[in-house]
Parts: sequence; C-alpha cells; structure tokens
Amino acid sequence: MSTRLNWLRAGVLGANDGIISTAGLVVGVAGATTSRTAILAAGVAGLLAGALSMAAGEYVSVSSQRDSEKAALDLERRELAESPQEELEELTGLLVGRGLSESVAREAAEQLTERDALRAHARVELGINPDELANPWHAALASLVAFTVGALLPLLAIVLPGASRRVPVTVIAVLLSLTLCGVISARLGGAPAARAILRNVTGGALAMAVTYAVGTWLGTAT
Repeated sequence: MSTRLNWLRAGVLGANDGIISTAGLVVGVAGATTSRTAILAAGVAGLLAGALSMAAGEYVSVSSQRDSEKAALDLERRELAESPQEELEELTGLLVGRGLSESVAREAAEQLTERDALRAHARVELGINPDELANPWHAALASLVAFTVGALLPLLAIVLPGASRRVPVTVIAVLLSLTLCGVISARLGGAPAARAILRNVTGGALAMAVTYAVGTWLGTAT
C-alpha cells in the first residue's frame, strides 16, 4: 500500500512539473509571438525535453537506490552467514527498541530468524522489503507519462483558442489544474489542502508571469 501511495504521489508531482514548466514555456513564447506554429513547436519541444529529462533523472536516481538496497542486503547476508549469533542479538535489541520486552523480543527474534533471517533483518534493521526493491524502469516510465499528461494541458490550452484568448485561457486552465494537483497531493500525504494549493498556484502563476513578461519584452525588442 505504501509503495502504491509513493507511486501515486510521484505521478502527481510529475504531472505538476509538466504543467508548470510547459505553461511557463508556451506563455512566454505567446508573449513574444502570435504564431501558432512557433508556440506549438516550442511547447512540443519542451514537452519532449522535459519528459525525457525527468525519465532519465528518475532512472538514474532509482537505479542508485536499488544498487544501495542490494548492497545492503548482500552485506546482511554475509553477516548472517559469518556471525549468526551476533545477528540474533542485534535483531533482539532492535525489537526491544521497538517496545517489546526482552523475553518477548528474544522469542520473536528466534522465530523470525528460523523462518527467514535475511527477510527479518531487511525489514527490521534496514527498512527494506526484499520483494519490493525499487524498479528504475517503472520509475522512469511513470515520470515520463505523468510529465507528458501534465504538459499536454497547457499545450492544448495555448494552441486551440484564438490569438486574443490564448493566454487567458491557458492561465485559467493551468491554475485550475494546479489546484487539483494540490488537492490530490495533500490528500495522499495527509497534509492540509489549502497550503498545497497555495504553493502550487503561486508557483505556477509566478512562472507564467515572469516568462510572459520576458517573452513580451523580447517580442517588442526584436
């Protein structure tokens, strides 16, 4: 369940990044030109670059995490083979630290060791579930899809309306989407929704305002 929630949270954050980065890009270009082709080209390029960048970054990050988890499990496996009694004492101490009495902790440690010593130490000592090691390919794909879905909204909002309504429609669509992302992320994390919404909306609005101002200035200066 916790793994599923982590993936959902990562998906919401990826979509949030796609919305803000693409919105800032296309609104900035719209400030410089009314050409639908130029805006679309910039938006598609930003979508592809952002999605691939996030996927690559997530793959590298999760690969490093997985390598660390596997190295920790290999070390624990060696320690169990070389010093089983010391590892049993260590597991007992960890269970005592979690609130069990010495006698109950000893009995629990012995039973867990008999059943699967490595799994017991992985869970209690390392906080790792050997059956759910991080998968870099899943993480990369999830980031790519989430970013793409988020980026499509401002891209469509900026190219579908007429020139006079592009920016207002995009701003409204983006702020509504960021509000929704804030609500979802807050519920997944058990945090107050108002704070998450304020962060999202403020960040998105600031990004669009800055890029639009810069785009407008560049459009009039050239």
